[in-house]
Amino acid sequence: MKKTLPLFLFLLISGSCVAHTVNSSLTDSRPKLVVGIVVDQMRYDYLTRFASKFGEGGFMRLINEGFNCKNNHFNYVPTYTGPGHASVYTGTTPKYHGIISNNWYDKEIKSSVYCAQDDEVNSVGTESSAGKMSPQRMLTTSFADENRLFTQMRGKTIGIALKDRGAILPAGHTANTAYWFHGKDEGVWITSSYYRNDLPKWVSDFNSSDAVESYLKVWNTLLPVDTYVESGEDQNDFERGFKGKTTATFPYDLATLSTQNGGFDILKTTPFGNSITMDFALAALKGEALGQDDDTDVLAISFSSTDYVGHNFGVNSKEVEDTYIRLDKDLERLFIYLDNNIGKGEYTVFLTSDHGAVEVPAYLESVNIPAGYLDYNSRKALFQKFLMDTYGTTELVENVSNNQIFLNKVKLKELDLNIHDVEQALVDEQISYPNIAKVYTATTMNSTNFTTGIEVLLQNGYNQKRSGDVIVVDDIAHISYSKKGSTHGSGLNYDTHVPLLFFGAGIKQGETFDKTVIPDIAPTISALLGISFPNGSTGKPLGFVFD
Repeated sequence: MKKTLPLFLFLLISGSCVAHTVNSSLTDSRPKLVVGIVVDQMRYDYLTRFASKFGEGGFMRLINEGFNCKNNHFNYVPTYTGPGHASVYTGTTPKYHGIISNNWYDKEIKSSVYCAQDDEVNSVGTESSAGKMSPQRMLTTSFADENRLFTQMRGKTIGIALKDRGAILPAGHTANTAYWFHGKDEGVWITSSYYRNDLPKWVSDFNSSDAVESYLKVWNTLLPVDTYVESGEDQNDFERGFKGKTTATFPYDLATLSTQNGGFDILKTTPFGNSITMDFALAALKGEALGQDDDTDVLAISFSSTDYVGHNFGVNSKEVEDTYIRLDKDLERLFIYLDNNIGKGEYTVFLTSDHGAVEVPAYLESVNIPAGYLDYNSRKALFQKFLMDTYGTTELVENVSNNQIFLNKVKLKELDLNIHDVEQALVDEQISYPNIAKVYTATTMNSTNFTTGIEVLLQNGYNQKRSGDVIVVDDIAHISYSKKGSTHGSGLNYDTHVPLLFFGAGIKQGETFDKTVIPDIAPTISALLGISFPNGSTGKPLGFVFD
């Protein structure tokens, strides 16, 4: 008589075989290198607006050969650089990773802190304090951290950006090194003693070359300026420009203008800042031998100049268009290098942004679209009068920043006031002010489970230990900024809708209009690598992008 295995034993054995096959497949397909690209302040529509000016080897290669998530959004407020970079790599929101803004009021030390600030470390590569930075304020791991743990620290992680926070937060806590650019009168790439106590030879060699200085040249449009029909007029009333030049129009003599615009720092506000970043990234790939063994390495690159140019000239400027046309060429340089030195099909790339940006409100007003500017001084005067009239003191409020009000808990106790009652009173007062759309209490954020609307984004950005007691939401397209240039930070589509492109090993060609969110990126890359998700991850792997 033929004997049959008990069902549970059959399933156990079968499951073991399947698991072995899947794991083997994952191991075999693991890329040698993951390159994460964050383009600072890149709205999604830049991909489509400037498409006719792109070549085939940069953005269009990612789109044509990779997977395009066309409805990708940030799912929290505020949409700033620090939180954005942290969220991309940790797979979660400020509620959990703790980077609630670029700067925020620390309720424990009663002072403002910077997201990458670390007074316990030293600068490396400069005598200035610009290197006193680390990821110590980020509370969770990044997928780069998890890859380091998975490979027993053999897989390398290098972070690179003009901005310190754009290099440090993506690279995570266990990075081999993060490098950022110190301009002024030095024009060098630096790091901190959090990572190492000296610069490796390849970095010193780069700094001692004329690579950076060579970009202090004339910035003119790469293509004839009259072909930039995707942007507004070159001369208009909505751009700041540079000190020493009366109009914000091409061309810009950077060598001459640098003396009044921060020395080498002027390069940040030109497309050449991105080119310098790419030059340095290519040097890092070679100097660190990234992608040259069986343990996956991670290179985190952030292109910061797009943000500086956007702030200075605005979303609709020819300067922004030229910056993206030139960035397209720089991306092509990167992909050619990776093809030749890592190998086609041996590396994986994703490209996204840390936030978008609003059109210059003054421009929107000029074409009859509701927009405007916030009068914080008037708002402050109204609020202080309310506090005096109601409570007899303004000391009840400890700090107002990042659209949040922080209450003085000692003063509340001294006046025998109930914090929940005071929170609600402040909500009722603030909602009556011009250009305030919504106001919420910390109690509401902590006790209500929102599922739709701006309230979900506020809740995802709210960290109970670090955020304020009252949260204010301003009117659509109303900003606190100069009337020239633009900014970001809201939970509206112009700030939340950003590109998400996957390309390379393990990625199929395709596109989707299904909604994806920024925290989905890290678990997707983790799933591709077969590693643990970042420890605070709340996103989901986007299985439909896999080949």
